Amino acid sequence: MDLPIDPSCVKGFLREDEGACLYRHARRAAQRGACAEIGTYCGKSALYIGTACRDSGSVLFAVDHHRGSEENQPGWDWHDPDLWDAEAGALDSLPSLRRTLRLAQLEETVIPVIGPSNVVSKAWQTPLSFLFIDGGHTMEHALNDYRGWVPHLALEGLLAIHDVFPDPADGGRPPFEIYQLALRSGGFEELEAVASLRVLRRISPS
Repeated sequence: MDLPIDPSCVKGFLREDEGACLYRHARRAAQRGACAEIGTYCGKSALYIGTACRDSGSVLFAVDHHRGSEENQPGWDWHDPDLWDAEAGALDSLPSLRRTLRLAQLEETVIPVIGPSNVVSKAWQTPLSFLFIDGGHTMEHALNDYRGWVPHLALEGLLAIHDVFPDPADGGRPPFEIYQLALRSGGFEELEAVASLRVLRRISPS
């Protein structure tokens, strides 16, 4: 893996070993088609997956409304005042994403799709070979991401979910719940677990 820029320079919450895992699986999957990530923030995961897509001749669609998840809002532990847009009265991570893509020379590989995940998924038509879910962590948002985007994942496609914490003391439960939902569906088998990242393969259209 030869990343074009140092990932530590990009704001985000993805560990390096998780990023390396995303790159490894996305590079293989991207040979079969397009990739998508739900939740982009400033582009740390897009750096890994986008580089994998570049190396495989594919593209990554990066879906995010860029107003931040619940934990990014003012008064919460993960709020970053540098991303606050005073004129809009809201968070805006899009300029940071665009800077990341420019510095990494991935602007022709990573295609930002700006809008709510549940709205975009209803109009989506492109089959996906790789899907990374790292969006909002409420149960409503996690379920919307899972139910809205998994139907677009092709057979043998890979589903990666971030912030999966089996122990509730370690973090919020919704990503763990949709991970369990995927396994219980009978349509997925687990390939790898790295820290809070889980990678699954679609083995059935159900």
